Amino acid sequence: MNKSFKIFQYAYLIFAVVFLYQVVNKYTITGVVDYGSLLLAGAAIFMFFFRQRFNKKFDNKD
Repeated sequence: MNKSFKIFQYAYLIFAVVFLYQVVNKYTITGVVDYGSLLLAGAAIFMFFFRQRFNKKFDNKD
């Protein structure tokens, strides 16, 4: 079960990369910063570190 938590943990990084790519792509084409995608990328990075810390605490309890 803990292995699935680690897979989802790294899925947050993949989502962050996708959202950051979308921000950069839109900025280079239109010159407009997509703040919604930038916010989602920041949230995904935050969730990665939050889940990583949570998983370490979960492992220490066993």
